[in-house]
Amino acid sequence: MTPDQLAQFGLPVLLLVLFYFMLIRPQQKRMKDHQALVSGIKRGDNIVLSSGLIGKVVRVEDKEVGLEIAQGVTVKVVKSMIAEVRAKGEPAAANDAKN
Repeated sequence: MTPDQLAQFGLPVLLLVLFYFMLIRPQQKRMKDHQALVSGIKRGDNIVLSSGLIGKVVRVEDKEVGLEIAQGVTVKVVKSMIAEVRAKGEPAAANDAKN
């Protein structure tokens, strides 16, 4: 194999490896961290949505969360839109009455 052929073959391989370690791998780690964050949400947590809306979790379902954004105002939110958990609340059973 001549040096020209080696450079012609090696450069794309080097770029693919660089893309993997600089772009793909960190994105997979962020996705895994977000999945862990979303799966750990429980009733009473204060969360921030990707739109900036802040509220308190009052109900947790498989794919959605009931979010209280004002006294007596509850909205359904898709779990994947949760950006941050601000304060962890105390775990409470789903059928307990609110205080």
